Amino acid sequence: MSGLIAPSYTTFFTANGECSIAWNDKGIANLLLPTNYPADVERWRKRRVPEARRDTPDERVTAVIDAATRYFEGVFVDFSEVPVDLSGQSEFFTQIYRALRLVKYGETTTYGALARNLGAGPEMARDVGAAMATNPVPLIIPCHCVLAAGGKVGGFSAPGGATSKIRMLRLEGVEVSEPKPGKPAPSAQGGFKF
Repeated sequence: MSGLIAPSYTTFFTANGECSIAWNDKGIANLLLPTNYPADVERWRKRRVPEARRDTPDERVTAVIDAATRYFEGVFVDFSEVPVDLSGQSEFFTQIYRALRLVKYGETTTYGALARNLGAGPEMARDVGAAMATNPVPLIIPCHCVLAAGGKVGGFSAPGGATSKIRMLRLEGVEVSEPKPGKPAPSAQGGFKF
């Protein structure tokens, strides 16, 4: 991803699968949510942080890894103060990500509400959706908390698609409906198990 400054990365395991995290001097630059498919991790690295080198995380990155591990064990975790590097993101996407970081654990919002919070009309909800689909640090910027109009799940570009989104929300005590049969959750990757 252009704009990243000499990123490093490592992988780690949670109760729900293998994750990967990339960081630099500015903060966490990229995060792959749990997957049970090792090929997803390498595909993520090549696509998101091709210039990254595997490295041993420092204390601040280790704290984020520990927090993510606890999160997937069902423990309340607040990621709102974790430094992130959003270099390479448009100003509008950066504004969306900042607004989304105000959504707390166990809360949800909608694509339209995020657009309105930024002073944009409902026609910008698709742009908010595009920002969610390219969120470089899911979980830290909680794109899983963004629902479609009417409380529908909407899509999720992380491993497992909308099914993983539902499971993450349930970890936080938020009940949402499963997608209707015959309408598979959009995802090009395998999901994590619980």
